[in-house]
Amino acid sequence: MNRVLNLAGLWSLALITFAQGRGWPSGVTAVASKSNETVAVAGDLASGKIIEDLSWAANSSNACFPATQNLKFRGPHVFYATTIAPRSVMKVSVKPEDGKANLSLYGYMNGSQDFSLVPDLPRCITCEADHKWDRPWKGKAQTAERTIEFRNPTANTYNILIGVTAPKDVTSGKFKVEIRTES
Repeated sequence: MNRVLNLAGLWSLALITFAQGRGWPSGVTAVASKSNETVAVAGDLASGKIIEDLSWAANSSNACFPATQNLKFRGPHVFYATTIAPRSVMKVSVKPEDGKANLSLYGYMNGSQDFSLVPDLPRCITCEADHKWDRPWKGKAQTAERTIEFRNPTANTYNILIGVTAPKDVTSGKFKVEIRTES
């Protein structure tokens, strides 16, 4: 059992070192995506950091989510980084351990040499977000799972930064991030 735990610890350290070695700042966990597979990683809001300045999200160079939704992104932010392969579609979802938890999810795509981390995000290629709705949508039912999607029709590889957060008063909560890449 100790050997398994030691191997898991070394794997986590290798992923963190990989993320930092690739240029990501500390606090970003690298996740290696795999073509036509789903990769999952566990997380907890308690390990995140508060981002006071959310102006980057409503900036027209990012257009991630409108400032009217900022309250849904005021809790701790937990960061993951991956890459999207050429001619691929990537679906990212976050599923809280507690099926009634109120999480928010966002992600943005940048060039393979761009390791910008919010709130210092002057621009991005695309940014997507999903959060709890303010009201019901006709013909749709929302669950606690949040999902975003990226499309890469080019021959280039791009960085994807994923952020998991919650409203201001939510400071902890375990979740699982799933990344599905279809090439």
